[in-house]
This record gives sequence, C-alpha cells and structure tokens, in this order.
Amino acid sequence: MTAASPTHLVLLPTYNSGPRLREVVAETLRHWPHVLVVVDGSTDGSGATLNDLVRREPGLTVLTLPHNSGKGAAVLAGAQTARARGFTHALVMDADGQHPAASIREFMTHSQRQPEALVLGRPIFPPNIPLARLHGRRLSVGLVRLEILGAGIADPLFGFRVYPLAPLLVALGARRSGRRYDFDTEAAVRMSWAGVPPLNIPAPVRYFSRAEGGVSHFHYLRDNVTLVWLHTRLITELLLLRWPAALRHRRHQQASGVRPAVPSYSP
Repeated sequence: MTAASPTHLVLLPTYNSGPRLREVVAETLRHWPHVLVVVDGSTDGSGATLNDLVRREPGLTVLTLPHNSGKGAAVLAGAQTARARGFTHALVMDADGQHPAASIREFMTHSQRQPEALVLGRPIFPPNIPLARLHGRRLSVGLVRLEILGAGIADPLFGFRVYPLAPLLVALGARRSGRRYDFDTEAAVRMSWAGVPPLNIPAPVRYFSRAEGGVSHFHYLRDNVTLVWLHTRLITELLLLRWPAALRHRRHQQASGVRPAVPSYSP
C-alpha cells in the first residue's frame, strides 16, 4: 500500500456518540495521520473527550458546529473545511465504531490510484445485523439501480467511502437536501449523474449493542419517510431531466471497463 497522502484525510461526523467517540478517533489515528472530527451540535460532552488528543496529535482537528444539523450537513461542513486546508479527498466514516478503521489505508490507496473515483464500501455484514436493515438495503439498492440506469453502486447506504471533495461539493454543496440520513444515497446518485466513476471495495461492518456502547440516532418513521421522499425526487428528476446524461455516463463507464457492482447481503 502507498504511504499516507497529504491530500487525503479521514472525516468523522459525530452527534452524541458517547464514550466510544474517543476510542474510535484514537483507533483512526493509528491508521491515518490526518483526521477531522465534526461535532454536530452534540450535547453529551463527547466532543470534550478529544481535548487531550488534540493537544497530543498534530494531525487531529475538531470542528464544532453550534447546532445539530444532520450527518450530511456535518460532512459537507467538514468537506469545505478540508478543501480550505488543501485536502482533495476525504474518507468519511461513522464515529460509533461500526466502520472498519483497519480498512482506512486500503481505501485511501485505491483513492490515490484512482483519484477521480468515488470509492464506496461494499459492506460485509456480521450475523447479528437486524433483518429489517438487511431487507431495507435490498430495496435501496434496487431503487438506486433504477436511478443510475444500472449497476455501479453496491450499497447506497453504507457511509464508509472516500469522496473526491470537489465533485461532492458541486453535487450537494448548494442544495438543501441530503443533509440527514438521505446524504449517503443522494451523494452517490448525484455524483454518478455527474460522471464520477464508482469503485466498490468490500469492508466488514460491526454492530454494537447498547450495553457495548452502541448508539443509533436513526428514527424509524421520520428517516424512512425522508428516504422515500428522496427516491421519489430522484426518480422524478431522472425522468424529467437527468436521463440523457446518466445514459451517456453509463455508456462511457461500460466502454472504459468499469465493472458493475454486485452487492452481497448474506450475514
């Protein structure tokens, strides 16, 4: 694998992640020297647990937002900060420990070799994944295939991925949508419409119980309604406006030998 690039950093959005946050940040720093944590209006004091790490680790920066605005808003705020500091790519990962810090360098290596690509994690699920999440992902994969006119995005909901920052900010920076749990899906679809090639890399997923410090802010009704509205908007926009460009990019990727994504959802 290649050495740590000064153009790539890890971006961790966090909201009330509890005591696990410090552990995740410390683990991340063991695998990559440039880390930006975006504290999205947390009220549990978890951001303060990073104070000693910030003093000891020159590559760690903490950006604190005054109000909770959602994961997408936190990632975009971090992306703007990262670009202002000279970074061109950011690996986004959750701060709850579900995403594999041990895979950071592998994903960064792929991004350095193909800097134009959106490097997407293809999750390898553990046996204890909730079945509702598994079935929901299958539905999301099917809808996204329709929206991008074929395969290419193995899992639109898995947030462990490396974004080229300029195309990300063009795709979502000026929009009001994609600020909460709809961010991962909308970013992937809109970047695909813009011609950003996808690269899907397998990555293991961990699920923690509440007793183990696991934290989830997913609101079943609210966030599922948000995702339904997202897909309604994307399909409508595809049919009315985006399909010529989406078809053109699809043909270009096929001619360039981009292999279709094949999701595997066997726990």
